[in-house]
Amino acid sequence: MNKKDIFWKFGYLVIAGGVFLIDQSSKAWATRILRFEGDRPLISGFINFAYAENPGVAFSMLDDHGDTGRWGLSVVAFVAAALVLYFFWRTPRSDDRILGPLALLLAGIVGNVTDRIRLGFVVDFIDVQFGAWHYPTFNVADAAICVGAGLLLIDMFFVKRDRQNSKIDSQNSEVSS
Repeated sequence: MNKKDIFWKFGYLVIAGGVFLIDQSSKAWATRILRFEGDRPLISGFINFAYAENPGVAFSMLDDHGDTGRWGLSVVAFVAAALVLYFFWRTPRSDDRILGPLALLLAGIVGNVTDRIRLGFVVDFIDVQFGAWHYPTFNVADAAICVGAGLLLIDMFFVKRDRQNSKIDSQNSEVSS
């Protein structure tokens, strides 16, 4: 890997660091303000800021396992972060569709594991509802993980298939010539 590629990849890590800082800052705000002063509507009846402590994983699953769950989930998060970093460094610099989502995944994983280790739970505060439908409360790290994973899934199922189809089309046109 040349210096330009390394520099470019560090740019993505800076973005991951920025998302991590936004996540931690927003959680500090939620802890300092929302925990004591109560909920704050952002868009009334749709998006509220509401403090919540989540000792489990997504949607509060596995939230009743105490310290065993806390440290077990932390180990899983460290392994996930290591895998993301491994794939990040193995991905060619030209593959921005993969590097960006991996940076988001890394920021989200590190943001939530930081809370879990430091506090014993993850601070959630973004509360979305629409009429009777109510989405589980989440945070910036959760959003980064979902967006990163979603972009990777789109790339896996749609973009690569398009690339393969265009290769097949170009091979067929060469054969018919």
